[in-house]
Amino acid sequence: MAASEDVELLESLEAFQGHVRIKRLRLRHRQFAGGLGPALTREVVYRSDAVAVLPYDPVRDEVVLIEQFRIGPYVRGDADPWLIEIVAGLIEASEAPDEVARRECVEEAGLQLAELVPVLGYYASPGLLSEHISVYCGRVETTEAGGIHGLDHEGEDIRVLVRSFDEAMALLREGRISAGPAVVALQWLALNRDDLRRRWSGG
Repeated sequence: MAASEDVELLESLEAFQGHVRIKRLRLRHRQFAGGLGPALTREVVYRSDAVAVLPYDPVRDEVVLIEQFRIGPYVRGDADPWLIEIVAGLIEASEAPDEVARRECVEEAGLQLAELVPVLGYYASPGLLSEHISVYCGRVETTEAGGIHGLDHEGEDIRVLVRSFDEAMALLREGRISAGPAVVALQWLALNRDDLRRRWSGG
C-alpha cells in the first residue's frame, strides 16, 4: 500500500487467504472539506493485476471473442452464466502486461498477435477490488480462428467466436456482451476503428 499523508492506516488484518486474499482495514482519509474523516472499516479483495486484449483483423473487419462459464453470474442467479468476453489473464510476477496479452491469446484463442496497441487501464470495482486491468487491442488474422481452447490444469473450457465488427456491436447493443473488459474494448474499437484499419491494413 502506498504511504500517504492523506490516509491514516489504523489497522490491517488478514481476513481470508484462498484463491483471493481479503484484508479488513481500519483507516481515516482526507475529506474534501478539510481534515481527516472518521475511522472507517473496509474489506478489500487483493487480486493480481490483469490484462485483457481484443484480437482484431483489420482486413476482414472481424473481432475474436471468447465464451466461457463464469462463477459470478452463476452465484448471482443469471439464467446463462456463460459470458461472451475477450481474452484476459492475470499478470504473474516479473511479467510485462504486453507479454501477458500475447501469452493469453495463444492459450485462450490459439492466436499469435502481430501487433499490439494499448487501449486504457481501469479499476474493475475500486470500492472492493485492488485489481487494475490493462486493456489492449491486438492485430490478428481470423481466417483460421475458432475451436475450443484453454489450459486443462486450470479447468478452462473456452470457445472462440469470430464475429464481424457489426455483429459484435449488435451483441453489445442487445446486452449480450456484459463483461467489463469486452465492453470497454469494443467501445474503444468503435471510436478508433477507422484509424486502426488505416494503420494496420491501409484500408
